[in-house]
Amino acid sequence: MGCSDKELAATGQLCDIETMRPPLISAVIVCLLAGLAAPLVAQEKAGAAAEIRSLELKWTESYKQRQIDILSSLLADDFVITIEDGSTYSKPGYISHSADASVHVEVAEMSDLKVRMHGDTAVVTGAYHERGESNGKRYEYHDRLTDVWMKVGGRWQVVASHYSVPMK
Repeated sequence: MGCSDKELAATGQLCDIETMRPPLISAVIVCLLAGLAAPLVAQEKAGAAAEIRSLELKWTESYKQRQIDILSSLLADDFVITIEDGSTYSKPGYISHSADASVHVEVAEMSDLKVRMHGDTAVVTGAYHERGESNGKRYEYHDRLTDVWMKVGGRWQVVASHYSVPMK
């Protein structure tokens, strides 16, 4: 700004400017990398959410078809489910109910599924409709659900589930 090179060198201002460049460049690079990482994290979350949605549908279909081996693989060992009347069942209790030959599930469908990711945990909310026959009697449920999935040993498993009947 109107100073000669001699004046800049004598005052040391040129040296100060030079020493400020590396930290400034580093800060700019960090900001750019952070800007690039954000979409990757969003993509990762979207991919995990899609996987959870797919696993929810797999769970519903394997329940309907009484595919106990698939059900068992989707449920964590400490899985617990709370059903409409407030009863709770562990993994063995739920598997036992699902294998009951006196229950014939005709319709098992989910809707309005929303998946919220929190690291290695996913919370799913939605609606569930089931219709069928149990011990020769017809039944039909329209429920709301909350399922909690966790990544255990590199794979997603359900750790908790809650079904309730919406107020009319």
